[in-house]
Amino acid sequence: MIVIIDYGLGNVRSVYAKIDQMGASVKISREIADIENAEKIIIPGVGSFDAGMKRLHDLQIIDILKKQVVKEQVPILGICLGMQLFTQRSEEGNVEGLGYLDAETKKFSFQDNERCHIPHMGWNTISIRKQSPYLNQIDDESRFYFVHSYHVICNDPEDIVAVTNYGYDFPSIIQKDSIVGVQFHPEKSHKQGIQLLKNFIRN
Repeated sequence: MIVIIDYGLGNVRSVYAKIDQMGASVKISREIADIENAEKIIIPGVGSFDAGMKRLHDLQIIDILKKQVVKEQVPILGICLGMQLFTQRSEEGNVEGLGYLDAETKKFSFQDNERCHIPHMGWNTISIRKQSPYLNQIDDESRFYFVHSYHVICNDPEDIVAVTNYGYDFPSIIQKDSIVGVQFHPEKSHKQGIQLLKNFIRN
């Protein structure tokens, strides 16, 4: 069973619909028992870092998520804000992140580049830095759909699977063991996004 965490931020129904169409067993839930029995976990998200962490704290699921992800190595996929929540902290607020990665989240900063506006919104390509089973049948320079004002900075370059350029390069796919994050929205990225979700389901 794939459990999509419903913490009140993010388009969980769209993610659910895409995975359900693939014939996978999937459920939207915020219940501890469901998370404990999950074979895979997805945390989508749109909105602010602090609000996302506050929702997870209010639902009292921080500890069970840590147990499943860190101790039990249950595969987890973070989408957009969900990926950012894997980091230690964000410039967007003062609340500590989940801390699964040696990374932090920072706002886009453009000094003299008038062509780049915040948020970064629309289609952009990925540049693959290293191979991953989550990139099976996904080519270098494939296009995905982005909507975000903040991005992740990884202190360990080995965690970076692919980058995207918007004024400068930022990590658009990260992976550390069974922890995977994508800055784009695969549920809105047509063929390539569906393929990435398929890869997550199968690996």
